[in-house]
Amino acid sequence: GHGRQKGHTEVYRGREYTVDLLPKVKLEMVLPDEMVGEAVNAILNSAHTGKIGDGKVFLSRVDEVIRIRNQQRGVAAL
Repeated sequence: GHGRQKGHTEVYRGREYTVDLLPKVKLEMVLPDEMVGEAVNAILNSAHTGKIGDGKVFLSRVDEVIRIRNQQRGVAAL
């Protein structure tokens, strides 16, 4: 995908073309509440370059987690 970076222009066999798609990374994690702050800080510290394209962090709550194999629930299922 691409965001505000809009890709870049390259020349291949004498023809100029625009590369619109840039490599992206998506992380999805489900963590106990007490680990969220530490995980967010680790992401912010390692991903920050100060340039457009650093990304975003979205936080949302997960009401319940159930491990199908043994039907454990909550933190025990993580």
